[in-house]
Amino acid sequence: MGSLTSLTRIPITSQDGAFCKMELIFNELSIHGQFHDPVSFHKAIGRVIKIRNIARRFGKELQCHRNLGERPAMGTSKTIEVIRYLDKDSQRALMQWAQSHGPFWEDFREHMGDDWLEYDDDIVTDTAVGEAAYCVLQGIERALVSIDPSSWLISPLLVDWCDNDFTKTVKVSNYWAIDKLETALANAPSSLSSWRDLATAASLRYQNLIFSTNCFEPLDGYPFGQGTADQLLSRLGVLNNMKDCFDHGKRTPEGQALYQKHFTGDKAWFSDSSDTERARFENELTFKHPANPNEFLFCPWHGKVKTLQLRIHFSWPIRAEEPLYVVYVGPKITKQ
Repeated sequence: MGSLTSLTRIPITSQDGAFCKMELIFNELSIHGQFHDPVSFHKAIGRVIKIRNIARRFGKELQCHRNLGERPAMGTSKTIEVIRYLDKDSQRALMQWAQSHGPFWEDFREHMGDDWLEYDDDIVTDTAVGEAAYCVLQGIERALVSIDPSSWLISPLLVDWCDNDFTKTVKVSNYWAIDKLETALANAPSSLSSWRDLATAASLRYQNLIFSTNCFEPLDGYPFGQGTADQLLSRLGVLNNMKDCFDHGKRTPEGQALYQKHFTGDKAWFSDSSDTERARFENELTFKHPANPNEFLFCPWHGKVKTLQLRIHFSWPIRAEEPLYVVYVGPKITKQ
């Protein structure tokens, strides 16, 4: 890994658009042993709990890390140890959030353990900061909440995602003041509430993709989930970005990084169907051409979402001079 200062930097921000949902993740790194007594910790964590309650009024949850209780809060004393100094009601509320009920962002995790994410020369992979940055990179609205006081009272946070000699700098919104977060939530676009909302959001947001008229209909009858919708949007976002990653017909370094990250390896988001599946499900993997009613497209390449075993089938290969068609979004077709 080369020095970050020598890498190509492309600043990006989260994508605006209808139906975006700004989910909130608590920045566990903002608890770093800075409190001198239980009283100061109680006041600070009390503000976090108020933020959590405000988020709930807007239909959102403040997600946290399962190991939040292990963070050093008062010197070397862990958060779970300092919590015991609080009153019973505060103890119960914090224990339920941080250890029992969450919600925990790891359950909806987008970035992998081998992703290279840095902030201020420190690796933030496997942290809320890294997860929020990676989500923003994929076009999913995420923001952080940090405890006050801490060394994290900066917004936006500039987080670097690196792949070999290529880097993107991601701007992540970070909140610690109750009034500012409440204003941001009040002004945030409404969230998705149905698969129809998902279809509308995708068509508005991803202008590089051509969706067949009925490609989202296979989702009808399946329970809607915001987390599942976010995962589908993130995969569509990668396809949309891939279509932009060409220079004189050749894939750019950014495009190659996306290809290596998401189209190769056992954990890739996108893959081709096997030879057996191609032969057995040839008819099912053949779709009406979105632009030419008398033609058909064989689309064995697909994006994968583990929740509900959903798939996104699209035209392949992705070329600069050809449209990129999305022909199917729904349950796995090639079930054995």
